[in-house]
Amino acid sequence: MSLPNIITIARMLAVPLIVWLIISGQMTIAFLVFIAAGLSDAVDGFIAKRFHLSTNLGAYLDPLADKLLLVSIYIALGYLDVLPVWLVILVASRDFMIVGGLLLAWFLERPMAIQPLLVSKANTAGQIVLAGVALGLPGFGYENTHLIIWGSVAVGILTVGSGAIYLRDWIRHMANGNGDVSVSSRTETR
Repeated sequence: MSLPNIITIARMLAVPLIVWLIISGQMTIAFLVFIAAGLSDAVDGFIAKRFHLSTNLGAYLDPLADKLLLVSIYIALGYLDVLPVWLVILVASRDFMIVGGLLLAWFLERPMAIQPLLVSKANTAGQIVLAGVALGLPGFGYENTHLIIWGSVAVGILTVGSGAIYLRDWIRHMANGNGDVSVSSRTETR
């Protein structure tokens, strides 16, 4: 168990705390814990790369921790009507679709490596910014529903786009005789 993995696990353990803070209306503290979780993500990545402590376990845990944090925050914010329910459904469905597709491919003995695409990175960045805004605005006494509405639309578009590309790549992977997505189809998505 390396230090970066311990930091990642700590981030995962912070998820119930953040959800509880959101549900109990303590948005300022939830925002600060969210920022701390984001900083821990940067720190564990820096330590892993700088001190050559990257592990296979960490390669799976880090994105899992990120998605667990974001999906949980979106569900809690949707529950409180801070974020629209349709966006919460989109974000959660996309992540469940990706994880389900990877598990199915693995179960069928056609494991698939997921490489983050540019649209997926933009989607994650948009989700993080929107979560921060949705936590920070009420946490610090501001209300800007237009910012939340337009941010939700942007994240919704990115979520649908990245989900569609991952689905296309999964279908190609599963249909390909040798089980791999061809190099040409991989470069098309970037």
